Amino acid sequence: MHDAASNDRDGGSAVRRVGVMGGTFDPIHNGHLVAASEVANRFALDEVVFVPTGHPWQKDDRRVTSAEDRYLMTVIATASNPRFSVSRVDIDRDKVTYTVDTLRDLRAQHPDAELYFITGADALASILSWQNWAELFGLAKFVGVSRPGYHLGIEHLEEHLGSHPPDALTLVEVPALAISSTECRERASQGRPVWYLVPDGVVQYIAKRNLYRPTPTAGQRSSATTAPAGAAREIGNGG
Repeated sequence: MHDAASNDRDGGSAVRRVGVMGGTFDPIHNGHLVAASEVANRFALDEVVFVPTGHPWQKDDRRVTSAEDRYLMTVIATASNPRFSVSRVDIDRDKVTYTVDTLRDLRAQHPDAELYFITGADALASILSWQNWAELFGLAKFVGVSRPGYHLGIEHLEEHLGSHPPDALTLVEVPALAISSTECRERASQGRPVWYLVPDGVVQYIAKRNLYRPTPTAGQRSSATTAPAGAAREIGNGG
């Protein structure tokens, strides 16, 4: 496992570095964007490709918002950052999505680039159960993002990474990861504001498409689309 602080790009290196941030993005939120930006800065990435999942095998226990809605929310959220892009590689796949498939496709699209797969550090703890996990570290370096001070027991992975370089797996702390898509969905379903948790354009898209709220009333619709004076204070208090 590698220390993120020592990941500076060599001055003479011309190899393009591409981050790959896969996720359900249901919805995409500011924590995702801050994490991608932080990793891009730490590793001097030239680009971060956001890849909304098509048929995520881990989410069989709940109904996932349509791939097209999740794709468009991701496009809206990333539009203002020139280093961010969004790929349809997974949502256009007619089968269950696995990380190894995503990385194979992106490796084919970026044959001369160094890929960095960005995911939650807690997800990395179970990477040995992922489809064709032994192939993954040959396709990309892995960056696990976590909240500051959050201890993740991944010591069991080190014996399996012995044949890979020290920077095959790196952990990076990102303060904004206290936000979760689950929380955003729950707030929207209850008619509570999600301003400042997700980008403004995504707030408006959720309201326009009536996402996460089966049968909203007029009053609920108004509360979801208008930022109340106390919204910033509420978020600061962990609401």
